[in-house]
Amino acid sequence: MDIELTKDYLSNLYGKISPFEFKDKLIELANLNKGKFNGNILDAGRGNPNWTSSTPRQAFFTLGHFAVLECQRNLCVNDLAGMVSKNGIYERFLDYYTKNTNLPGISLLKEILNYCIKEFSFNPDDFLFEITDGIIGDNYPFPDKMLIHIEKIVNKYLLKELCGDTKFNNKFDVFAVEGGTAAMCYIFDSLTSNKLLNKGDKIALMTPIFTPYLEIPHLPNYNFEVIRIHANDLDENNNPTWQYPIEELEKLKDTNIKALFIVNPNNPASIALSDKCKNNLVNVVKNYNPNLMIITDDVYCTFIEKFKSIVAHLPYNTLGVYSLSKYFGVTGWRLGAIFLNENNVFNDLLTNLSSKDKIELNKRYKHMSSDPSNIKFIDRLVADSRQVALNHTAGLSTPQQVQMALFCAFTLVDYNNNYKNLTIEICKRRKALLFEGMELNLIDNPNDSSYYTELNIIDWAKSKFNEDFSNYIASHYTPFDILYDLAKNYSIILLNGDGFASSEWSLRISLANLNDNFYYIIGKVLRKILSDLLKEWQENKWSKEKAENL
Repeated sequence: MDIELTKDYLSNLYGKISPFEFKDKLIELANLNKGKFNGNILDAGRGNPNWTSSTPRQAFFTLGHFAVLECQRNLCVNDLAGMVSKNGIYERFLDYYTKNTNLPGISLLKEILNYCIKEFSFNPDDFLFEITDGIIGDNYPFPDKMLIHIEKIVNKYLLKELCGDTKFNNKFDVFAVEGGTAAMCYIFDSLTSNKLLNKGDKIALMTPIFTPYLEIPHLPNYNFEVIRIHANDLDENNNPTWQYPIEELEKLKDTNIKALFIVNPNNPASIALSDKCKNNLVNVVKNYNPNLMIITDDVYCTFIEKFKSIVAHLPYNTLGVYSLSKYFGVTGWRLGAIFLNENNVFNDLLTNLSSKDKIELNKRYKHMSSDPSNIKFIDRLVADSRQVALNHTAGLSTPQQVQMALFCAFTLVDYNNNYKNLTIEICKRRKALLFEGMELNLIDNPNDSSYYTELNIIDWAKSKFNEDFSNYIASHYTPFDILYDLAKNYSIILLNGDGFASSEWSLRISLANLNDNFYYIIGKVLRKILSDLLKEWQENKWSKEKAENL
């Protein structure tokens, strides 16, 4: 039965369901009124980018064409072909390249092959066979954690983008997964399956944070006690910095807090941790809670120059999550990675479990090894992703892994960071247009990825006009009223910031998924809404003063 999207109905839903689910209702409302404003629905709610990385895709499809020819070389009966053969495959590719230099992406493909063979000392036949057979997808992923050559490429990319020039004493393992969302699911499940977190345990979230990190811990099978570390630091002008003051970070001195979850840059403000903030966190962890397990989700890191993840500062404690979706425009590909230093707290905590827990876990993993107690946490993650019993068929599909490798290698050979600079420029340009429409000055912040921005209506009213006006808005309206008005009357979709554990009156605006000019329009509409509220307040104030003078 169709439900009428009345204001009362939507108001009753607001705050009770995820902001992403509520956004869909607002889109339905906007569709009913499409054409009232500009004939478009301006959905600045979800953060799916409206750009794609083209040349690595061309290289992928050209490699796929070569791979099919390789299969047909061994067997070709109408639509039936054979499988790729390794011996001499690199020389055959060179011949293919010479005869097809005009194919889309083939120059990049050749450059990537040359780079990887030299940089990683790959055997040419071994490497080319792995990606050629991988793109055909006719074999199970092996190793199931990640294909050997591809892991090294992705590993180097992750260290470059997340850790810069940091040098480590130990190597990192990488597990290719179906996007950052799969990584989240696998990590929560493996932490509990391995008794590193137990039902009711205390964990911490650095808020604001991507909504599922707020919701998952309260699912019945986890039911964690959640401590929030608030980004409530203010600058000298009383403006939020979205950094974490030392008194908030000192909550982590409590050793009953077993795990800390971070999104860095955060969501919805998309501001990265400052050096001061990271140093304070490092001090607290090393000196007061050295066994703290940290999970950092750094999906927006590439939109900040010289970014450094918590992984770079606390490699022993930190498990990294990264998704390629935003940077390369590949949300539909489902490409992500979990990465972990070989020397890590997760492995050490496994050795410190009780004898009873160890016996139980040995039963869980006994079919994987004759000595299951020595299975590393990263390998348990892989097995747990397929309920252990299907570990032999685990792993991200090999065509996905090949596309992931081509994206990562593409940036490794982009020595001048041309692609990165383009994506950074897109986001910053759109934010500038939004602020121009709102008639606000944009303050440069090196920690701002500008992938999203957060607007607090009350703070805006107070700083632009005065506190009496902001108090009037807060006492007569709710953030829902603003979101409803935007969707119904202007076909503009934004998300409520408090759904990310940010401030009640904040709105999240995605700067990634609309054409540039639409952000100026959104800014103008927001400015109009504020102006309309100002006029209403002034008229009410005038009427009240007039009545008092009678």
